[in-house]
Amino acid sequence: MNTNLTKISIPLLCWTLGLVVMLQSFEFVFSNSAAHFFAKAGLPAWLRPVLGGSEIIAAVLFLVPFTAAIGGYLLLVVFGLAALVHILHGQYGVEGLVVYAVAVLVCLTHTENRTREAGHERL
Repeated sequence: MNTNLTKISIPLLCWTLGLVVMLQSFEFVFSNSAAHFFAKAGLPAWLRPVLGGSEIIAAVLFLVPFTAAIGGYLLLVVFGLAALVHILHGQYGVEGLVVYAVAVLVCLTHTENRTREAGHERL
């Protein structure tokens, strides 16, 4: 495997994922169509800003190197809850959430490997 490409591609994936999730979360929180979906599904109005707001916070934490692991695990929880809400309402098209979750796992693995390598270099 090309080491230089790996050094660029995985951090690029992490940044792209974090920014896309953040932008989509802002759209989710502030769009009328999402509000309409929640009202039509009979979900409480407060749930949308709570889910979207927590996703925004998790995405910001995911983008900050010091808190990337915490943000990644929080994103996995949020994606899982979002998929559950969709499935419980008969919307089984959660493939995008699955792809996002797998990308988060790749980024977490990369972050944990870099942390371990840095620890070994100090010894």
